[in-house]
Amino acid sequence: MKTQHIEPFFATLKAANPQPNTELEYTSVFELLTAVLLSAQATDVGVNKATRRLFPVANTPQQILDLGLDGLERYIKTIGLYHSKAKHLMQTCRILVEQHQGAVPRTREALEALPGVGRKTANVVLNVAFGEPTMAVDTHIFRVGNRTGLAPGKTPLAVEMQLMKRIPAQYLVDAHHWLILHGRYVCQARKPLCWQCGVSDYCSFKPKTPKA
Repeated sequence: MKTQHIEPFFATLKAANPQPNTELEYTSVFELLTAVLLSAQATDVGVNKATRRLFPVANTPQQILDLGLDGLERYIKTIGLYHSKAKHLMQTCRILVEQHQGAVPRTREALEALPGVGRKTANVVLNVAFGEPTMAVDTHIFRVGNRTGLAPGKTPLAVEMQLMKRIPAQYLVDAHHWLILHGRYVCQARKPLCWQCGVSDYCSFKPKTPKA
């Protein structure tokens, strides 16, 4: 993607969705952290179904600890990898209670020190909960960054660094959401919907024309 196309690319995405947000359901920073931690290799729809059962019963670190591991697993067993996710969430809740007075920390270092919280999860929390201009590169953003030519890279970190460097400052806070939604619903993995893409004029990808 040419440099001069980046601003109109994001201006078009913003015009179509001025106030984007995550599709994970949450009402507190801890609920967001929990939902993101549970969302690895799972869909937002699947996570929301589980947290709609869990959060009315336990939506603080201490309440999760009070459930116990078996109790927590019963609420999230519909999510893939729920055994390891439950273990990580319990360990995270214990650290939050013992080291952070039950609050979710606001620094990358403290977030990444929590079990099950890697760079991507920390970036989501920093961006969505605290309004930091971070870029959580999931499979959708990785694909969009490479396919459009906006931020080509062989690793999520390489794509993240490219995005942070190339996206104009006024779009950085919301860019994470625009790119995820674009990848989820338009720039899909197997069959990108180029014919209904509002930013195709700025994209480096050239779809194959169907054979006659």
